[in-house]
Amino acid sequence: MKSLTDWLRHLESLHPKGQAGIELGLDRVARVKAELGQTERCPVIIVGGTNGKGSTCAYLEHILSYSGYRTGCYASPHLLAYNERVRLDREPVADAPLCAAFARVEAARVAAGDVPLTYFEFGTLAAWEVFAAAGVEAIILEVGLGGRLDAVNVYEPDVAVVTGVALDHTDWLGPDRESIGREKAGIFRAGKPAICADPQPPQSLLDHAAAIGADLQLIGRDFGYFGDKTQWTWWGRKQLRRGGLANPGIRGSQQLANASAALAALDAIKAKLPVDMQSVRRGLIEIELAGRFQLVPGKPAVVLDVAHNPQAVAVLASNLGDMGFYAKTHAVVGMLADKDIGGALAALSGKVDHWHLATLAVPRGATAEALAAAVAGQALGGAVGTYADPAEAFAAARKAAGENDRILAFGSFYTVAAVMRALKERP
Repeated sequence: MKSLTDWLRHLESLHPKGQAGIELGLDRVARVKAELGQTERCPVIIVGGTNGKGSTCAYLEHILSYSGYRTGCYASPHLLAYNERVRLDREPVADAPLCAAFARVEAARVAAGDVPLTYFEFGTLAAWEVFAAAGVEAIILEVGLGGRLDAVNVYEPDVAVVTGVALDHTDWLGPDRESIGREKAGIFRAGKPAICADPQPPQSLLDHAAAIGADLQLIGRDFGYFGDKTQWTWWGRKQLRRGGLANPGIRGSQQLANASAALAALDAIKAKLPVDMQSVRRGLIEIELAGRFQLVPGKPAVVLDVAHNPQAVAVLASNLGDMGFYAKTHAVVGMLADKDIGGALAALSGKVDHWHLATLAVPRGATAEALAAAVAGQALGGAVGTYADPAEAFAAARKAAGENDRILAFGSFYTVAAVMRALKERP
């Protein structure tokens, strides 16, 4: 019997590109899905978008769980343990059922002709096996990359959500929002609800939804929100209102849009999965998602955020402005080389007193020197230090920061994960 560690090594060895391998397309995963005999036996929600996918999935998961449904949620990437990707009733699945699912997928993969699945494809099929074995009543699937050719799109959703469209993964999805929007819209289905929370959706997304006859619902037109700093109201079709809602437990100004998208999706399938107001309130408040503007208690304050593209870092900058006064801001940054590094860091121009820049020793990782060149090239201000890895950069930031300062760690899941591990070792 293989351990989870053994299985993950096996997953990395199956495809020439290893864990970081990206090979878009549904043929491979569809062949193994058919061999497994996987079918959609309960409502399925697929969530895509450039930013906000994880938060939206978490809102859906919590509201449905508090409404009494057994939930399965598949999200990626993970921070500290692979099990985080596969959640049953809001909790990471244990090793044993995950390994059993991997074994079933492997047997089917071999039987289907030794199909060279990618790491993400194998994990997607295994997550579905876990959910089927557990008898879940609602499944939430987060798109890994794009939408149209992403592995989760092999399943048929009852409702699909696109949180927003911004520039990211341009090597794979296209050079502009129109190209990327077309890929994101690929999760929509004919005659099914299609939720879009982008306030200015690309024309390509609108055109695709119209061409296939999806029931497109746009934020600001078919659903939305209003309120103040103390409470807010969600509104939807047919003059539906859910009022007196407290601000979501996940911090940040963008969260009302993400929560609104989740509520619109649930309203669209309420005939299959009705939810009550008490569960909506609990699901929005009693929630925490690691690495999404996560504030670690103590002095100096530590903020963790996986923001890694210009739109996400702009939201992060806005959220930092709402935090109140801090004497200095120290930024611990590590990024992947294929990201728009200059564009992302530019959102923090003049807001960082000391940059602690780290090399990411992973496939596609950028060097600290490349980040330093971006800071200098954009004339962002602040002192600059370069370090071999995020843990070393974070240690330097802690040493330099006073108790009235704050430390911001962002730029990649790898960066946040390294800082989280450092915090566990030295709280």
